[in-house]
Amino acid sequence: MQTLSPQRHPPFPPILALLVGVVAVSTGAIFIRLADEAPALVIAAYRVGLAVLILLPIAWWRARDELRRLAWQDIRLALLAGVFLAIHFITWVSSLDYTTVASSVVLVNTNPLWVALLTPFISHDRLSRRAIFGIVVSVIGGVIVGMGDFAVGGKALWGDILAILGSISAALYILMGRRLRQHLSLLVYVTLCYGMAAVLLWALVLILGYPITGYQPATYGWFLAMALVPQLIGHSAYNWALEWFSAGVIAVSLLGEPIGSTLLAYFILGEAVTIPKIIGGAFILGGIYIVTRAEPEELVEDIAHAQGVD
Repeated sequence: MQTLSPQRHPPFPPILALLVGVVAVSTGAIFIRLADEAPALVIAAYRVGLAVLILLPIAWWRARDELRRLAWQDIRLALLAGVFLAIHFITWVSSLDYTTVASSVVLVNTNPLWVALLTPFISHDRLSRRAIFGIVVSVIGGVIVGMGDFAVGGKALWGDILAILGSISAALYILMGRRLRQHLSLLVYVTLCYGMAAVLLWALVLILGYPITGYQPATYGWFLAMALVPQLIGHSAYNWALEWFSAGVIAVSLLGEPIGSTLLAYFILGEAVTIPKIIGGAFILGGIYIVTRAEPEELVEDIAHAQGVD
């Protein structure tokens, strides 16, 4: 697998960014449940909208020259990534109204499968046989975790379908980010991408007439927590790492989220951790290990190559 962008030396180990990203995004499903007096679409709109309000003055201060020099093709692709991010949030957040946190998060993270299928056409990274095998193992783990809901059908099954649609749109969002992060700064990319997602989400909220005020103070606190932790820290950590890692590595590392979310849901929300979820989680961890076990060696080799070291 092509993993590290050789243009320059990373300022700190990119794997550390992935670890931070996993921990941060794992809180997302929990915050959504805690803010459940608000409709799913309103939750998503506040999450991305507040993040953009924080980003805009920083981007104007630090990156306005880069923003002015952007080619239209880059702007268009960044905005399209934002469209898919919005679709991801609409479908995934809605799925949490119908199925469990564990099943929703696992199914939305089948994106390694879609990334593997679409990578040759969008980001042009190479997937090794080992990486493909690890992706298959991780997706099997996701299916095992969701088997209980598939058997139930009805409401839970609809939630699972929404989560899968969220997974496909997330894969497209990751792949477009991989292409753009090779030559766009993180701040410029996330400002454009998150900004487009926020515009779409808020437009849909207003068109559908959902209430945007009148919630409990705690709910607004959870909105802000979602903007700061899973969005600005979690998603931005992954988008930073896209300069160095292929989309396949990013997608597989995201599979750590269901494990973190399941544990948090157990301790905070009291959701049961069943045997299928434990077995599926083991498969997911195995898949992550298979895909990433050669990463340290490949990072060293690619950095050395970038610096002209034999």
